[in-house]
Amino acid sequence: MQWKSYRAVSGLLVITSVIGMAFALYLEHGQGLEPCPLCIFQRVGLIGLGIISLIAFLHNPISNAFKRGYAFLGLLSILWSAGVATRHVWLQHLPPDQVPSCGPGLDYWLDTLPLKSVFEQVLKGSGECAKVDWTLLGQSLPVWSLAFFAVLTLISLWQLLRKYPIR
Repeated sequence: MQWKSYRAVSGLLVITSVIGMAFALYLEHGQGLEPCPLCIFQRVGLIGLGIISLIAFLHNPISNAFKRGYAFLGLLSILWSAGVATRHVWLQHLPPDQVPSCGPGLDYWLDTLPLKSVFEQVLKGSGECAKVDWTLLGQSLPVWSLAFFAVLTLISLWQLLRKYPIR
């Protein structure tokens, strides 16, 4: 299997998605860090990229239209994560007097509000999303997540825009 093959890049995206989720779950269950609503929404996009890339890997389409379709869906999915991570980083860099107040948890919102309202509330963020409780080399987890998602976005964009050899 060629490294630049569509299937190999799809497999790489699957593996990186699994590694990203494994690390998130390790931090949650192994280190006791409770994910905020924005963290959970970032996971949704990463899982989406992983599933779409897994389907593309297993299907290994011959048609360029299918290849670009999978790549486009994967790109949209990881752009979601990158966008939510950007919002999360922005919230963490607000002055303390401008941080939104903490609201009820995501479980409560899912039980009591329509799904559209849940999305609106989560994307507004809250005080719990602005709290920094883990750092590496002086950067918070959302900053590292954003960097990770940016790399996956570039790989997904390359997968979408590159020329495929005709078989």
